[in-house]
Amino acid sequence: MKRAIRRSFQRAADHYDEAAFLQHEVARRLDDHLDGVKIAPQRILDAGCGTGFGTSLLRARYPRADVVGLDLADAMLHQAAARQRGSVWEKLRARLMSNVPNFVPLCGDIERLPLARASFDMAWSSLALQWVGDLQASFKEIRRVLKPGGLFIFASFGPDTLQELRAASSGVDGHHHVNRFIDMHDVGDALVHAGFSNPVMEMEQITLTYADLPALLRDLKAIGAHTVLEGRREGLMGKSAWQQLRRNYEKYRQDDRLPATYEVVYGHAWSERAQKLEDGRQIIEFRNRKPMR
Repeated sequence: MKRAIRRSFQRAADHYDEAAFLQHEVARRLDDHLDGVKIAPQRILDAGCGTGFGTSLLRARYPRADVVGLDLADAMLHQAAARQRGSVWEKLRARLMSNVPNFVPLCGDIERLPLARASFDMAWSSLALQWVGDLQASFKEIRRVLKPGGLFIFASFGPDTLQELRAASSGVDGHHHVNRFIDMHDVGDALVHAGFSNPVMEMEQITLTYADLPALLRDLKAIGAHTVLEGRREGLMGKSAWQQLRRNYEKYRQDDRLPATYEVVYGHAWSERAQKLEDGRQIIEFRNRKPMR
């Protein structure tokens, strides 16, 4: 599975940003979540940095921080490095040769971080955690590399993501066509079990619209978001199955557009001992936002 994910994003890297409207928008919203957070990190981990869009937001917000961009696909890291070379920070470095903070690309797996214990003040992950095989292991690894009092902030997809495509493809050919994503409440529990404290979880729905189903599937292919589950179809869908899928999806058409709904889960927590209730339980705060179209 991991090889399939890496291969998919390797292929998508060159054209990823052309179709990554949603990914960029979610990164901006995740960045907005930092507005009221009091932290001045010196070293930040961007876990699953992709082409470096989120890295640029982090460097703009925390201009004195070094950022390590980690990704499973080295082709994505090449794009991230190129983006950073064109940034104002690298231009300052070239001109002044001063102590301008670094961007360091690093090829690695979130489930087994090639990083030292307690080496980061902050970890950020925008729409990467939905691809890991073991969320609990990933959280434990991020907790391990954070210093005491370090912040972990992330965005991921929830189970209602691409609900229209999931329903339309159900029973079409006996294969999975949409990944399964983890519920916000289970993510919050996993944070606590990994040793994080004071987790806050928030969810919103964002709906993109398309002229037709092929346009949606082209976007999914362009960002490397292929189905990587066991039992997925290898190769092209048969003609009759494809026609049935298109008919099923047409039932969702509104105002001459086809919707594609994404459930986006935001979370943040701290790597320090939490204050617990008398019975030992820890409080997890859950919030819902109004759907956005």
